[in-house]
Amino acid sequence: MSLQRTNKVLITGGNGFLGSNAARELFRQGYEVKLMMRPSADMAIVADIPCEVYYGDISNEDEVFHAVKGCDYVVHTASVTAQWGVNFKTYEQVNVKGTVHVVNACLEYRVKKLIYISTANTIGHGDKDRPANELSSFRLSHLSSGYISSKYIAQQYVLEQVAGKALPAVILNPTFMIGQCDAKPSSGQLILHGMNKRFVFYPPGGKNFVHINDVCTGIVNALKLGKNGDCYLLAGENLSYRTFFKLLNKVSGQQPTLICIPGFVLKMTGIMGTLLGVLSKTSVKLNYSSAYMLCLYNYYSGKKSERELGLRYTPIEKAIGNALNWFRDNNYC
Repeated sequence: MSLQRTNKVLITGGNGFLGSNAARELFRQGYEVKLMMRPSADMAIVADIPCEVYYGDISNEDEVFHAVKGCDYVVHTASVTAQWGVNFKTYEQVNVKGTVHVVNACLEYRVKKLIYISTANTIGHGDKDRPANELSSFRLSHLSSGYISSKYIAQQYVLEQVAGKALPAVILNPTFMIGQCDAKPSSGQLILHGMNKRFVFYPPGGKNFVHINDVCTGIVNALKLGKNGDCYLLAGENLSYRTFFKLLNKVSGQQPTLICIPGFVLKMTGIMGTLLGVLSKTSVKLNYSSAYMLCLYNYYSGKKSERELGLRYTPIEKAIGNALNWFRDNNYC
């Protein structure tokens, strides 16, 4: 006897790293899944998922409304996530205006709950001794990052609509996600950076890493347990970049020499990148904002999500293994 699927979930950015993994998990949990993706999107990563696909652009309000219509829940993952090489107008069009379109559609069609996927960077980071939590204030220095500032603006808009128009919404703030099916790749570039090299150069800072599976579980649990208008950090392990690459070496069986790039070198390179971008009016691969972030210890606590969403975080060594196996199986490295 087949499972009766009565709750339809729309996932924007359905063919992305998080979107595709979330779709797979939501289907496993008995939801009817609908994916929204651009007409040019590669379907290969979601070919194994029995789902409805709607082709549309998140920046087109009419197309977003068509996608949301008939859905009980919406998980909004679509976002421009690149930390550099993108002008702010692109961030604004997708991350801000796209979110406004999704929120308006959710209000119009009275969805039961919107899960907005934000980022941990909209919450001020902590350090090893005092990792940040959901009450930590946003760092104004992060406004220089187009990605972070656009996600912060979008997150504030969602919260305003919760307060002003009774939007049923929960905000999830994942940290740096690692795991399988990162086809683009996105965060998985960090793993590929450390593979098949004699020397691996790494920045002096660190960050919080989380298994993509735990973020997907967080989405599923937030649909039932998430408190309206609340933010939840989805945060696994706090690791320095050096420790992360040592774990990668352990999992991969490789032994490259690890070399730390001094902070002042990264920052000077970032300054030159920013100046080049301003003078040439083009996007650059490394600007000061992103270089500065690489020198920080962006550490967070996931205790609230453990307590209220029932999450139990997976060791990052396993996440690295899952990601590496997938990359190897699909000839990325």
